[in-house]
Amino acid sequence: MGTLKDRLNDDLHAAMKSRDELTTSTLRMALSAVRTAEVAGDEARELSDDEVLAVLTKEAKKRREAATAFSGAGRADQAAKETAEGEVLDRYLPKQLTDEEIASIVTQALTAGGFSGKAQMGPAMKAAQAAVAGRAEGGRVAAEVRRQLA
Repeated sequence: MGTLKDRLNDDLHAAMKSRDELTTSTLRMALSAVRTAEVAGDEARELSDDEVLAVLTKEAKKRREAATAFSGAGRADQAAKETAEGEVLDRYLPKQLTDEEIASIVTQALTAGGFSGKAQMGPAMKAAQAAVAGRAEGGRVAAEVRRQLA
């Protein structure tokens, strides 16, 4: 099996052949973001699957935030488009953890690291994020760490 970027390219070609405009435009946008990340910095380089996954996660988050903003502004058609694009990107992301699973993982990470009290929020967040490994948004993890350290 190839890399995640190869899978995105293959799926883009399949979507183009089947004339699936939503998937085609969404995957083009995602691949453009990946290429931008590849050339960012001092020299161009190939991204690893984890780095591509991070770019896709960021793009999916942008879609969710945009859908919320458009809904709040009364633009349901644009909100639906952003939501649909987010669903296309979600196919490539790991399944998101539930709140209960996040609480359990954070508890284990805090216990293993011996963290207690708000003063250790930074190191506790680092440990919790490593344990969650991209399967939940940082805001949800931070809220749980904050709750457990209080």
